[in-house]
Amino acid sequence: MPPRRTRPVVNRALAALIEQAGWTHAATAQHVNAVAAESGERIHYDRSAVGHWLTGTVPRPEAVHAAVEAFRRRLDRPDLSPRHLGWPDPAVAPPADDPWRGDPVARLATLGEDDLLNRRTVLTAGTFTLAALSGLAVRRGIPSVPGHASRAGAGDVARLRAATAAFADLDDQYGGGHARAAVAAYLSREVTPLLHRASGRTRPDLFTAAAELSYLAAYMAMDAGANVLAQRYYISTVRLADEAGDLLLRATALRSMAVQAAELGHDGEALALADAAASALGGHGPRRTLAWITGMRAEAHAAAGTRWDALNLLRRTETQLERADSPPETEWLGNYRRESLEHQIGLTLTQLGDHATAARHFTASMEARRPVELRTRVLIGLRAAHACLRAGDPEQAAVTVLGLSDDMRLIASARVHAELRRLRAGWQRHRASPLVAEADTAVSRRDHP
Repeated sequence: MPPRRTRPVVNRALAALIEQAGWTHAATAQHVNAVAAESGERIHYDRSAVGHWLTGTVPRPEAVHAAVEAFRRRLDRPDLSPRHLGWPDPAVAPPADDPWRGDPVARLATLGEDDLLNRRTVLTAGTFTLAALSGLAVRRGIPSVPGHASRAGAGDVARLRAATAAFADLDDQYGGGHARAAVAAYLSREVTPLLHRASGRTRPDLFTAAAELSYLAAYMAMDAGANVLAQRYYISTVRLADEAGDLLLRATALRSMAVQAAELGHDGEALALADAAASALGGHGPRRTLAWITGMRAEAHAAAGTRWDALNLLRRTETQLERADSPPETEWLGNYRRESLEHQIGLTLTQLGDHATAARHFTASMEARRPVELRTRVLIGLRAAHACLRAGDPEQAAVTVLGLSDDMRLIASARVHAELRRLRAGWQRHRASPLVAEADTAVSRRDHP
């Protein structure tokens, strides 16, 4: 129930939207905080702040954008702008144009520069928008681009792929927060000039190679907690893949966009993206990649509450993976292994509420990870610990975390630290246990991005 008011409501537009949303002042603040957090912006408004907004206070720009997006989602009103909330447009505004339109190469160059220079317009002032996902079904033909005197060739493709593989190894080992500036600089200053010179038979290969690096940049940004930026990179990946006519890479990007939506709690969008990834391939393609996409569909169906569809899709995933005839090392995009499936089963069972079984699958996945996958091993290990805690075994959770504590100091990953914060919040009531207390102390200094 809203608190008793001592000052009159000035912002009647905002009051009307709060009433339409069916939110209390506290719920309004919580939704604004949550949307801002998706973009890596930590704000901590409460019901009293909403009361101040109603009496004429205008929040800072990042909160304005977060509030607008929160109401867009709640009311299904993509047209909403700050003026509909009774506020002027902030002086620092996020890009408002459609990321699915315009020259994809120019957009990638600008995105890389904005990322490299840490521009607020991309990194924090923007919001992860569900409206941007509406363009995922749009596909365009490959335009004809005239060649230049100095053409990009097969050697450029080989060098670009070698650089991408090196950056991917760094990401696997140390997390998305490490070497991101180098990736952004390479994309904007080395790769996009090559794309402008691409022509002839080499052009599709060069656009595919650029899309692979854009995909890696998206994944690294997501892992670092920059979800607005990641969303833009993923969209660039889809568009570059379309330029190359590469359906496999389009499906790969859509599948990872589904992961991002799922981790941010947008279950309906995650399911739509996972289904779009499957539709892009139409049942054709490497079985290993098909299994990777089917597994994500299982997780998304579990989150959407369709239990039997989720379990049936998990069985199909296992069959597809067992029949995969390509070595996983040849497919760093969608490099789906048995340990990847164990992780996917754990995520799906978590959504279905079977935490004890999920913990066993997470643990199996963690233990099978290769040394280069240090970040992934830590992330999945924390998920295993959280599943143990939810299953009523806090001491096993503590044992798992103690086994990971030394590795955590090497990882620069917002996802890892978010998982750690959730775990620590969950086991506070069990700190009478010496093991839990020891584990909490061991990781307390590492619980920050």
